[in-house]
Amino acid sequence: MKLDVINLDGGKGGSIELADDIFGIEDIRGDILQRVVTWQLAKRRSGNHKIQVRNEVSRTSKKMYKQKGTGGARHGSRRAAQFVGGAKAHGPVVRSHAFDLPKKVRALALRHALSSKAKSGALIVLESAAPSEAKTAALRTSFEKIGVTNALIIAGAEVNANLKLAARNIPNVDVLPNAGLNVYDVLRRRTLVLTKDAVEAINARFQEAA
Repeated sequence: MKLDVINLDGGKGGSIELADDIFGIEDIRGDILQRVVTWQLAKRRSGNHKIQVRNEVSRTSKKMYKQKGTGGARHGSRRAAQFVGGAKAHGPVVRSHAFDLPKKVRALALRHALSSKAKSGALIVLESAAPSEAKTAALRTSFEKIGVTNALIIAGAEVNANLKLAARNIPNVDVLPNAGLNVYDVLRRRTLVLTKDAVEAINARFQEAA
């Protein structure tokens, strides 16, 4: 498929051929996208929520009362979960929420995410994402010219310093290098903006995986 290339000022910059097996998938698999988004969000969870188990509760270790003859149940510690101030039974402990997902599934999901943006007309290819100055107002004006209000920008191997500084105060606009391209960030923003260098890097990425 062929897509027009534009400049930050809204001018035309020719056209570019996009690979159909990356940007032209017609049948978008929502189940694959959901699996990868769940996998990404699970990896991000800190998993540091924790309760105190019995050996961590600061209470006396003295036996509560004699073993027999009281007519009540036999207890040996006030740290037990059934007592006020005691430990909590079967509560959360520090752990990782991450789980494994095959690389082929992750790669397939990224193809479908990119294709979904192209299919819906929410894909823009820029000649370059290197503004001449680090001015937020000027960059916002440029974005308005090309119709970008809620977008993920993949800006090349390294993010231009002026772009990074100017975009960080614009709400709903994320800027990432080529290596940061991922399914979750593609889907959470309305528009995907790629530089020509980013498109070449995506093609190379999938050629290596093939």
